Amino acid sequence: MNTPMNGSGHDRHGGRVAEAARLFPDAPLPWIDLSTGINPHAWAGPRADFAALRRLPDLAETEALENAAAAAFGLRDPAMLAAIPGAEAGLRLLPRLTNAASVGILAPTYGGHEEAWHAAGRDIRTFTSLGALPDTGALVIVNPNNPDGRTIPADDLLRLAKTRLLIVDESFGDVAPHLSVAPSANDRLIVLRSFGKFYGLAGVRLGFIVAGPHIIAAVRAAFGDWPVSAEALAAGTEAYADRDWAEATRARLQQDSQRLDLLLTRAGLTVQGGTSLFRLCATPQAGLWFTHLARHGLLVRPFARQKDWLRFGLPGTEEEWARLEEALQRGIP
Repeated sequence: MNTPMNGSGHDRHGGRVAEAARLFPDAPLPWIDLSTGINPHAWAGPRADFAALRRLPDLAETEALENAAAAAFGLRDPAMLAAIPGAEAGLRLLPRLTNAASVGILAPTYGGHEEAWHAAGRDIRTFTSLGALPDTGALVIVNPNNPDGRTIPADDLLRLAKTRLLIVDESFGDVAPHLSVAPSANDRLIVLRSFGKFYGLAGVRLGFIVAGPHIIAAVRAAFGDWPVSAEALAAGTEAYADRDWAEATRARLQQDSQRLDLLLTRAGLTVQGGTSLFRLCATPQAGLWFTHLARHGLLVRPFARQKDWLRFGLPGTEEEWARLEEALQRGIP
């Protein structure tokens, strides 16, 4: 069943609370956005001061950020990594930095990858398992996957990277660092990383491409001397050095995702998978559930291609948990 927001662009990714408010003007306020999979308990360390905002970033500040991120990702050399203004910017750029005429994308997954390769004029083929690889010059795999949380062991990806160009999107990789292939990146194994999802600061627009020297040089040329903002430099440099926060956050997210599973299951929804930042549910009444929750000021993510899916992010406060629980207990009319 279609939801009022299918076809509006909302089904491409989460967010768009203003659009939801327009479509459901009688919903109680404030809206609770559970559609994005962004950590609701953001890292709350230092931000850029006003003086930093009044000048261009210094090269040394970018280097400090990249050093901190490289250490957090387990890289042997910070030169393997380039800061970019969000992982989305990286996935849109990469098709134009490769010479692959065709790409296989492990599906279902985040639609931005297919859009990026289509915009670059490449032949796109989707596949659903590593046992059915297409004959393409490049492969794109999201690991952990969005939206179903599917994971592939690092060793399997490293073997695959020996056969052709492999791009691994690890935007949700901070929740499962053991899956990362970033330390093994080279010009034939390119890794995307996102800062905002795990650290809960999506608005600073910070991400990274990890690769070999040829790709990294091309990325630096594409984004120039000031690839990220002063806010991204300040937040990223400090946050990646805060290992205690990261470990505590992984434990907290695991507990919260289990709590969410319990609420969803009690409501009769089938949890298909996810990561500790989001849960994917399946129900033939997904459209009715979406509308019901929206009328209670709760925005979840629908899917245009998989009309029986809904994705739920984590509430951030006890009040938000209570509102979600109440709406789920009431059930669809």
